[in-house]
Amino acid sequence: MVIGITGGIGSGKSTIAKELARQGFAVYDCDQEAKRIIAEDAHVQAAIISLLGNEAFANGRYNTAYVAQRVFAEPELLEQLNHIVHPAVRRDIEQRQPDFVESAILYEAGLDTLCDKVVVVDAPEDIRIARTIARDYKDNATPENIEKVRARMRTQRSHRGDLVVMNDGKASIEGLVAIITHWM
Repeated sequence: MVIGITGGIGSGKSTIAKELARQGFAVYDCDQEAKRIIAEDAHVQAAIISLLGNEAFANGRYNTAYVAQRVFAEPELLEQLNHIVHPAVRRDIEQRQPDFVESAILYEAGLDTLCDKVVVVDAPEDIRIARTIARDYKDNATPENIEKVRARMRTQRSHRGDLVVMNDGKASIEGLVAIITHWM
């Protein structure tokens, strides 16, 4: 059985996934694995260079800043990049057969079709903003940074799943993981 874990920015899905891994479950972190695939897969690299040019890799390393600048300025490029990376991630998941697949874009990437069930990790907006500010902006909660987080939140679709876990700080991460593993 493969369980998907999804949720919006700052919901705590990665924290729950790390606890599941700590408890011995095979957890596939789509963000980390996509980075690995881009770094190691020559076919993926060639397709990205074909799409974005040689600047997509600087000194043999993925040029994240350049790629982000290009794809967020031209949404059609982001869609094309996703059509390169998402199938490679999907093949990797199918090959590894993990217990859990963690992805903020589980549905958008079509990875939900690999999952028997999906857990949505949720939290109130103010908590999600605070967590994201702490993680991405070193607790620098300026109005500008808060607006950046809200803008990212607005781009994310609402998540649906078979189980919703509220990660609002009232229950421990271990307790939330116990709910998930008991539900499986």
